[in-house]
Amino acid sequence: MIAISTAKTSRRKKNNAFLENLPSAWFLLPIFIVFAILTVIPLCQTLFYSMTDYNGYSSNFHFIGFKNYSTIFADPSLLQALSFTLLYAIVTTLLITLLAIPLAVTLNSAMWGRSFARSLFFFLGVPSQAIIGLVWKFIFSPLDAGVINKILASVGLHSVQWLSQDGTAKFCVIIVAVWMQVGWHATLYLAYLQTIPHDLYEQAKVDGANAWDRFEHITLPQLVPGISVSMFLLMTGGLKIYDLPYTLTGGGPGTSTNTITQAIILRGIDQSNYALGSALASLFTIACIVVIALQMKATDALGKRFA
Repeated sequence: MIAISTAKTSRRKKNNAFLENLPSAWFLLPIFIVFAILTVIPLCQTLFYSMTDYNGYSSNFHFIGFKNYSTIFADPSLLQALSFTLLYAIVTTLLITLLAIPLAVTLNSAMWGRSFARSLFFFLGVPSQAIIGLVWKFIFSPLDAGVINKILASVGLHSVQWLSQDGTAKFCVIIVAVWMQVGWHATLYLAYLQTIPHDLYEQAKVDGANAWDRFEHITLPQLVPGISVSMFLLMTGGLKIYDLPYTLTGGGPGTSTNTITQAIILRGIDQSNYALGSALASLFTIACIVVIALQMKATDALGKRFA
């Protein structure tokens, strides 16, 4: 009898809580409607068209099952686009994080010209990636007119075909992305650093802690929320990257720096194969969910490590 009474009481409390929160839930209804219209419905349509032979124009199309997916896995260029996108997202996220944290710590310390240095690093990420790509395309030009090749020639070294070889082209795209974004994310970390009470550092100095001990036991634990935000922004931005590789290398040489977004546009729109583009987008969505889930799990583990 006691157990039955306890269960009824618990159920009554849940019902009362639901009724109390019901008016507040109505305020979320417009958000859910917008989310459904802009995300859920298009995603369902993409999944549906990925199993047809729809070309984007004709209303006559047929259900063909998973044929588009088998075409993707049999096409080396599409797999190359997917692999480079994942490589770009993961490597840039790791490199920018490893460089932005010490840069933020340096910019947070007392130094001459600190305000100017903060502004300089921040404004590196202000121009659009398309413009940055065009500028660095001139710098990395494989011709003798390229800035870097001119510097190499001035010291007696041979010119390097920076954007004409698979390995160097990928390297150039990643390096430019890191150069462009590290300052912005350092500014993000700087905002978190300025919320750490200075008294913690003073007390640690009194206790005999050196610079590394203060960073490991005070700075890094306080930066964990910022690391989570920064890495999430980097990963999501890296997975949907399009403009920087396109303007810097055009996806070449060949398809070595072709991104998944560029492949979707090329196959789905330029080549009027909407169904194949939808299948590619569906696979890419699954890959994004897996990568983001792993990244969030890693940052959560990092937070527990320094909790």
